[in-house]
Amino acid sequence: MPGVTAAACDTGVGIDLQNLRGIGVSPGIVVGRAYVVEDRSRAYVRRRSIQRSRAEREAERFERAREASITELNAVYARASSEMGEDAAKIFLFHVAALSDKVLIKQIADKITEELVTADYAVWYVFRDLGQRLASQGGEAMSAKVTDLNDLSARLLDVLAGAKQTEMASLDQPTIIVARDLTPSQAAGFDREMVLGFAIDLGGPTSHTAIVARALGLPAVVGCRQLTEAVSDGDLIAIDGRAGTVIVDPDEAMLDDFRVRLEADRARRSALAEITALPAETEDGEAVEIVGNIEFPDEVGQVLELGGTGVGLYRTEFLFLTSDHDPSEEEQFEAYSRCVELLDGRELTIRTMDLGADKQTQAKSDEPERNPFLGLRSIRYCLQNEPMFKTQLRAILRASALGPVKVMFPLITSVPEFRHAKTILLDVMEDLADEGVEFDREIRVGMMVEVPSAAMMAGAFAREVDFFSIGTNDLVQYTLAVDRTNERVANLYQPCHPAVVKLVRDVVRAAKRAGIPVSCCGEAAAEPGFATVLMGLGVRTLSASPTSLPGLKRLVRGVSMAQCERIAKRVVQFDSEHEAASFVRDRVRNLVPEAFEGRDGLD
Repeated sequence: MPGVTAAACDTGVGIDLQNLRGIGVSPGIVVGRAYVVEDRSRAYVRRRSIQRSRAEREAERFERAREASITELNAVYARASSEMGEDAAKIFLFHVAALSDKVLIKQIADKITEELVTADYAVWYVFRDLGQRLASQGGEAMSAKVTDLNDLSARLLDVLAGAKQTEMASLDQPTIIVARDLTPSQAAGFDREMVLGFAIDLGGPTSHTAIVARALGLPAVVGCRQLTEAVSDGDLIAIDGRAGTVIVDPDEAMLDDFRVRLEADRARRSALAEITALPAETEDGEAVEIVGNIEFPDEVGQVLELGGTGVGLYRTEFLFLTSDHDPSEEEQFEAYSRCVELLDGRELTIRTMDLGADKQTQAKSDEPERNPFLGLRSIRYCLQNEPMFKTQLRAILRASALGPVKVMFPLITSVPEFRHAKTILLDVMEDLADEGVEFDREIRVGMMVEVPSAAMMAGAFAREVDFFSIGTNDLVQYTLAVDRTNERVANLYQPCHPAVVKLVRDVVRAAKRAGIPVSCCGEAAAEPGFATVLMGLGVRTLSASPTSLPGLKRLVRGVSMAQCERIAKRVVQFDSEHEAASFVRDRVRNLVPEAFEGRDGLD
């Protein structure tokens, strides 16, 4: 079944291992065979059954991993021997000997072919069993051997996992990826001809992986928690990326239900297509600008096709996340100039690199941070890596000579921080001017309002910046102390929390007093209830993922600004986020019931 375009979010989490509830992060309904990506970060490997026809292939996977590990170990031995001496390097010869032991090899191969389990589980089980038997004998020598076996097991599992990642990139049939977690680069690297969608145990609606799924139009469900316990390679599964539903081994009745949902989604998309060319105007004549969030330049065409009038947020970190190296100035300039060209005179807002808390960048760090979301991320990272920051700013400024571009700094927490970033921008402008390179000397410079300190100091910031853009993803996270990527607390991640709404109100008021524009570019801007509140608070530019734009335009055209203002005024009077959210949902559902179609009663 092909996917369809729609938008939804679900925060329910189920425990039925056939019919699971996760968080729908990218719309679409697909049915296909599962391909399970093993998680090498786990201290154990779950037993997974395989079909008899696959046993030989799993045994071959093990054999290739064994040979690759021996090659690695011989190289490590040679290096260690020259650097540490022969005696110290002998430990690696023990590892090579263990991987060449015929009894051990046969035990693992037999476990795969006789018990029909994955190579990963067979390796983990046999090495664990051997380690336990050695540990029971006691003594320092046995303890050392157990440590060696654990190290060797981990090496083999790493090689097996890496091999499966490579295999995932060259699938030979349409597949649904199932994993404990996926990185944005993994999702971005999927072969769209072969990967129908994905479902993972971890993650939240605003995680980078979820954002990539929406950008690529891949149906996706995150936060399933126990999905990898229930699925084996080759199992038939069905996912609904709008409702957040995953069904393992669906029967005919379940498949019929999915077919009904698919037809409903097709009808919904057809109805929305008629709205894209209409103006984004409320019933009482107030204009609202609707623009798109993008991660890749080619999405610009989709933004315009689906009714957007520009790009309100270009997340440039995906240039870094999807590459094995920091992109050069020319590579970045090519991406930015491509966006400007496709927009053909419409505005492009480029956010400077917003990385540091992402697990992918933490994995590359010599010393990963204990709490990266409160650490060296976003503008802090850029300010401490000035050459990289200047390279990006040069590329942005060069692109600004080709069309209307605005530059935006992420996660600003203090006025001196903004001034520091702007000083570096001015230095780059001076360098380009000396070199005779064209750029927009009047380029507008703004900031993301993503932390409570920035919202509370909005009046001071308004005297420094050309515009505000409210980033609800992080603003909600930092205000409510809720990790936005943690499926266990997804139900606490509530944009309509009165505290969040009050902060947004204060930012809008400060912007209005200073005469500067304010937009909202967080994922919540596309949610019917919160979008209504934003308009009621005075936000007149909403930026969301491309597939969300038709539904957002339908919402705008179905309400009056007076109604939005009354709803927003009432929300800040609640002392409970649940009461506030219920109130908003009920009021907006009465005004524009079609805005909630396909959301299973959830906003």
